[in-house]
Amino acid sequence: MRLLTELEPHPAIVRDGAPDCPFVLVADHAGNAIPRAMGNLGLGEADRARHIAWDIGIAEVAEALAQLLGAPLVLQHYSRLVVDCNREPARIDAIPEVSDGSAIPGNRALDAAARAARIEAIHAPYHAAIAAALAGRERTPVMVALHSFTPAMNGHARPWHAGVLHDRGDTRFSAAVLAGLRKRVAAPVGDNQPYAMDGIDFTVPHHCYGAGRAYAEIELRQDLIGDAAGQERWAQVLAQVLTEALSGPGAAPVRRVA
Repeated sequence: MRLLTELEPHPAIVRDGAPDCPFVLVADHAGNAIPRAMGNLGLGEADRARHIAWDIGIAEVAEALAQLLGAPLVLQHYSRLVVDCNREPARIDAIPEVSDGSAIPGNRALDAAARAARIEAIHAPYHAAIAAALAGRERTPVMVALHSFTPAMNGHARPWHAGVLHDRGDTRFSAAVLAGLRKRVAAPVGDNQPYAMDGIDFTVPHHCYGAGRAYAEIELRQDLIGDAAGQERWAQVLAQVLTEALSGPGAAPVRRVA
């Protein structure tokens, strides 16, 4: 059975950007849509709107940042509860049965064919769109993966306003982004916090490690990007930090596009 109808959006929302921009932006958890064939996965409206379904606020930050930099952008349209595009598709938690205490009835006891249908319809074409964006540049681009995180988890407050995740490969750009954020943000900025990049992550390792590509995975706290003012503020901060990390202090944002 075909998971997505011809009337439903492609998994990847792509903004082309300027051909000479040195960055490609991606947001694996930007959307919370669910294919019509899957109903609501058995979830109520509150669960579909909360952080288990998507990275709240990150789509708006990513769109604003792409405009400031003239950067190509690839956004995931469908909820990570359908299939998490920042997980190796073979992992069992790529399609979770439970997320932060909420059972996901529509994900329970899926057979191999049902899992494969989601991967084929959503996970694979999303990553194909990222690969195409990376390949279609005039210069080798840096990947910037954008995420957001909850202010508290399991009853524990998270003091960080932002975090930079990194692991293997070329981490020099990540280190420069971390230093730039710590210089500009008068609040804690995490180094592999609140999450550490490890074997769970898929997007950056898949597109960057083997290619020797520079990257940064950036996490922003959701209460700080919950409205238009916060989203614009963080987009401005990130535009300066990313440009300086690549070009040096005092560099202007790469390009603004209409």
